[in-house]
Amino acid sequence: MYLPTHFEESRTEVLHELMRGHPLGLLVTQGPGEPPALEANALPFHLDPARGAHGTLVAHVARANPVWREARTDTEVLVVFQGPQAYISPGWYATKAETGKVVPTWNYILVEARGRLVVRDDAAWVHALVSGLTDLHEATQARPWKVADAPADYIAATQRAIVGIEVELTALKGKWKMSQNRSAADRAGVVQGLAAAGHDDVAAWVDPGPGAPA
Repeated sequence: MYLPTHFEESRTEVLHELMRGHPLGLLVTQGPGEPPALEANALPFHLDPARGAHGTLVAHVARANPVWREARTDTEVLVVFQGPQAYISPGWYATKAETGKVVPTWNYILVEARGRLVVRDDAAWVHALVSGLTDLHEATQARPWKVADAPADYIAATQRAIVGIEVELTALKGKWKMSQNRSAADRAGVVQGLAAAGHDDVAAWVDPGPGAPA
Protein backbone atom coordinates (compact mmCIF):
# COMPACT_ATOMS: atom_id res chain seq x y z
CA MET A 1 0.00 0.00 0.00
CA TYR A 2 1.01 3.62 -0.42
CA LEU A 3 2.61 4.57 2.89
CA PRO A 4 4.11 8.02 3.48
CA THR A 5 6.61 8.01 6.35
CA HIS A 6 4.48 10.25 8.57
CA PHE A 7 1.63 7.72 8.49
CA GLU A 8 3.77 4.63 9.07
CA GLU A 9 3.34 2.52 12.22
CA SER A 10 5.87 -0.27 12.65
CA ARG A 11 5.72 -1.18 16.33
CA THR A 12 4.70 -4.82 16.53
CA GLU A 13 2.87 -4.44 19.84
CA VAL A 14 0.74 -1.59 18.43
CA LEU A 15 -0.09 -3.53 15.27
CA HIS A 16 -0.98 -6.61 17.30
CA GLU A 17 -3.26 -4.57 19.56
CA LEU A 18 -5.17 -3.25 16.55
CA MET A 19 -5.55 -6.79 15.16
CA ARG A 20 -6.85 -8.07 18.49
CA GLY A 21 -9.26 -5.16 18.86
CA HIS A 22 -10.56 -5.48 15.28
CA PRO A 23 -10.20 -9.22 14.56
CA LEU A 24 -12.36 -9.38 11.42
CA GLY A 25 -9.70 -9.49 8.71
CA LEU A 26 -10.02 -9.61 4.94
CA LEU A 27 -8.07 -12.62 3.67
CA VAL A 28 -6.86 -12.10 0.09
CA THR A 29 -5.56 -15.17 -1.72
CA GLN A 30 -4.58 -16.20 -5.23
CA GLY A 31 -6.68 -18.96 -6.70
CA PRO A 32 -6.00 -21.45 -9.48
CA GLY A 33 -5.69 -20.57 -13.14
CA GLU A 34 -3.49 -18.31 -15.21
CA PRO A 35 -3.51 -15.52 -14.47
CA PRO A 36 -4.50 -16.52 -10.91
CA ALA A 37 -7.76 -15.00 -9.73
CA LEU A 38 -7.83 -13.02 -6.51
CA GLU A 39 -10.25 -14.18 -3.82
CA ALA A 40 -11.28 -12.21 -0.73
CA ASN A 41 -12.88 -13.67 2.40
CA ALA A 42 -13.78 -11.78 5.59
CA LEU A 43 -12.88 -13.97 8.58
CA PRO A 44 -12.56 -13.41 12.34
CA PHE A 45 -8.93 -14.19 13.16
CA HIS A 46 -7.22 -15.02 16.42
CA LEU A 47 -3.65 -13.80 16.82
CA ASP A 48 -1.07 -15.97 18.56
CA PRO A 49 1.76 -13.46 19.13
CA ALA A 50 4.23 -16.07 20.40
CA ARG A 51 4.38 -18.15 17.22
CA GLY A 52 6.69 -16.87 14.50
CA ALA A 53 8.64 -13.66 14.11
CA HIS A 54 5.48 -11.55 13.71
CA GLY A 55 2.86 -13.88 15.21
CA THR A 56 0.47 -16.39 13.66
CA LEU A 57 -3.16 -15.89 12.66
CA VAL A 58 -5.65 -18.73 13.06
CA ALA A 59 -9.22 -18.98 11.80
CA HIS A 60 -11.68 -21.38 10.23
CA VAL A 61 -13.72 -21.41 7.04
CA ALA A 62 -16.73 -23.35 5.86
CA ARG A 63 -15.78 -26.62 4.21
CA ALA A 64 -17.98 -25.53 1.31
CA ASN A 65 -15.74 -22.47 0.84
CA PRO A 66 -13.24 -23.39 -1.91
CA VAL A 67 -10.53 -21.11 -0.49
CA TRP A 68 -8.98 -23.86 1.64
CA ARG A 69 -8.64 -26.17 -1.38
CA GLU A 70 -7.86 -23.67 -4.12
CA ALA A 71 -5.73 -20.96 -2.52
CA ARG A 72 -2.12 -21.15 -3.59
CA THR A 73 0.17 -22.08 -0.72
CA ASP A 74 3.38 -21.43 -2.64
CA THR A 75 2.97 -17.66 -2.42
CA GLU A 76 2.06 -15.09 0.21
CA VAL A 77 -1.48 -14.34 1.27
CA LEU A 78 -2.58 -10.95 2.57
CA VAL A 79 -4.84 -10.26 5.56
CA VAL A 80 -6.07 -6.68 6.01
CA PHE A 81 -7.38 -5.41 9.34
CA GLN A 82 -9.18 -2.06 9.51
CA GLY A 83 -9.52 0.02 12.64
CA PRO A 84 -11.42 3.27 13.26
CA GLN A 85 -12.13 5.41 10.19
CA ALA A 86 -14.10 8.55 9.34
CA TYR A 87 -14.53 11.34 6.78
CA ILE A 88 -12.64 14.56 7.55
CA SER A 89 -14.34 17.80 6.48
CA PRO A 90 -12.09 20.69 5.37
CA GLY A 91 -14.41 22.95 7.37
CA TRP A 92 -12.87 21.57 10.55
CA TYR A 93 -9.40 22.96 9.78
CA ALA A 94 -8.22 26.29 11.19
CA THR A 95 -6.39 26.65 7.87
CA LYS A 96 -9.71 27.03 6.05
CA ALA A 97 -10.28 30.44 7.65
CA GLU A 98 -6.64 31.43 7.17
CA THR A 99 -5.98 30.54 3.53
CA GLY A 100 -8.88 28.44 2.23
CA LYS A 101 -6.30 25.97 0.88
CA VAL A 102 -7.88 22.80 2.23
CA VAL A 103 -9.65 19.74 0.81
CA PRO A 104 -11.60 16.81 2.27
CA THR A 105 -9.83 13.61 3.26
CA TRP A 106 -10.37 10.40 5.21
CA ASN A 107 -8.72 9.27 8.43
CA TYR A 108 -8.22 5.56 8.97
CA ILE A 109 -6.09 2.81 10.46
CA LEU A 110 -5.02 -0.28 8.52
CA VAL A 111 -2.76 -3.23 9.19
CA GLU A 112 -1.45 -5.42 6.38
CA ALA A 113 -0.35 -8.88 7.49
CA ARG A 114 1.40 -11.24 5.08
CA GLY A 115 2.38 -14.89 5.33
CA ARG A 116 1.86 -18.41 3.99
CA LEU A 117 -1.49 -20.17 4.29
CA VAL A 118 -1.57 -23.57 6.01
CA VAL A 119 -4.72 -25.73 6.05
CA ARG A 120 -5.59 -27.56 9.30
CA ASP A 121 -8.20 -30.20 8.39
CA ASP A 122 -7.91 -31.95 11.73
CA ALA A 123 -10.84 -32.49 14.08
CA ALA A 124 -8.87 -32.05 17.33
CA TRP A 125 -7.16 -28.89 16.05
CA VAL A 126 -10.47 -27.39 14.92
CA HIS A 127 -12.17 -28.27 18.22
CA ALA A 128 -9.40 -26.58 20.20
CA LEU A 129 -9.63 -23.52 17.94
CA VAL A 130 -13.39 -23.03 18.18
CA SER A 131 -13.38 -23.72 21.93
CA GLY A 132 -10.66 -21.15 22.49
CA LEU A 133 -12.30 -18.54 20.27
CA THR A 134 -15.65 -19.09 21.97
CA ASP A 135 -14.15 -18.65 25.44
CA LEU A 136 -12.34 -15.49 24.30
CA HIS A 137 -15.33 -13.75 22.76
CA GLU A 138 -17.91 -14.96 25.29
CA ALA A 139 -15.86 -13.68 28.23
CA THR A 140 -17.71 -10.35 28.23
CA GLN A 141 -21.16 -11.95 28.42
CA ALA A 142 -23.08 -12.11 31.68
CA ARG A 143 -23.54 -15.86 31.18
CA PRO A 144 -20.78 -17.01 28.82
CA TRP A 145 -21.77 -19.71 26.36
CA LYS A 146 -19.40 -22.65 26.02
CA VAL A 147 -19.03 -25.22 23.27
CA ALA A 148 -19.92 -27.92 25.79
CA ASP A 149 -23.34 -26.27 26.30
CA ALA A 150 -24.50 -27.67 22.95
CA PRO A 151 -25.18 -31.39 22.33
CA ALA A 152 -21.98 -33.27 21.51
CA ASP A 153 -23.36 -34.79 18.29
CA TYR A 154 -24.45 -31.33 17.09
CA ILE A 155 -20.97 -29.87 17.78
CA ALA A 156 -19.32 -32.81 16.02
CA ALA A 157 -21.49 -32.32 12.94
CA THR A 158 -20.87 -28.57 12.96
CA GLN A 159 -17.11 -29.06 13.23
CA ARG A 160 -17.12 -31.44 10.27
CA ALA A 161 -18.52 -28.54 8.22
CA ILE A 162 -15.51 -26.28 8.87
CA VAL A 163 -11.79 -26.38 8.16
CA GLY A 164 -9.02 -24.65 10.11
CA ILE A 165 -6.44 -22.36 8.55
CA GLU A 166 -3.45 -20.49 9.88
CA VAL A 167 -1.06 -17.88 8.55
CA GLU A 168 2.40 -17.59 10.09
CA LEU A 169 3.20 -13.95 9.49
CA THR A 170 6.32 -12.96 7.59
CA ALA A 171 5.59 -9.22 7.46
CA LEU A 172 3.44 -6.61 9.20
CA LYS A 173 2.79 -3.08 8.01
CA GLY A 174 0.62 -0.42 9.60
CA LYS A 175 -0.84 2.81 8.26
CA TRP A 176 -2.15 5.26 10.85
CA LYS A 177 -3.53 8.14 8.76
CA MET A 178 -4.69 10.38 11.60
CA SER A 179 -3.93 13.98 10.55
CA GLN A 180 -0.23 13.79 11.50
CA ASN A 181 0.56 15.99 8.48
CA ARG A 182 -1.67 18.85 9.74
CA SER A 183 -0.84 21.69 12.13
CA ALA A 184 -1.75 21.50 15.83
CA ALA A 185 -4.62 23.95 15.23
CA ASP A 186 -5.97 21.85 12.36
CA ARG A 187 -5.73 18.67 14.44
CA ALA A 188 -7.63 20.34 17.27
CA GLY A 189 -10.38 21.25 14.80
CA VAL A 190 -10.46 17.67 13.52
CA VAL A 191 -10.85 16.33 17.06
CA GLN A 192 -13.74 18.71 17.69
CA GLY A 193 -15.41 17.90 14.38
CA LEU A 194 -15.07 14.16 14.83
CA ALA A 195 -16.47 14.32 18.36
CA ALA A 196 -19.47 16.31 17.15
CA ALA A 197 -20.03 13.74 14.39
CA GLY A 198 -19.99 10.87 16.87
CA HIS A 199 -16.57 9.53 15.90
CA ASP A 200 -14.89 9.61 19.29
CA ASP A 201 -13.01 6.41 18.39
CA VAL A 202 -11.24 8.23 15.55
CA ALA A 203 -10.82 11.49 17.47
CA ALA A 204 -8.92 9.62 20.19
CA TRP A 205 -6.12 8.89 17.74
CA VAL A 206 -5.70 12.32 16.19
CA ASP A 207 -3.98 14.49 18.78
CA PRO A 208 -1.82 11.89 20.55
CA GLY A 209 -0.67 10.25 17.31
CA PRO A 210 0.04 6.58 16.48
CA GLY A 211 -0.20 4.09 19.28
CA ALA A 212 -1.51 6.48 21.91
CA PRO A 213 -4.90 5.06 22.97
CA ALA A 214 -4.59 2.26 25.51
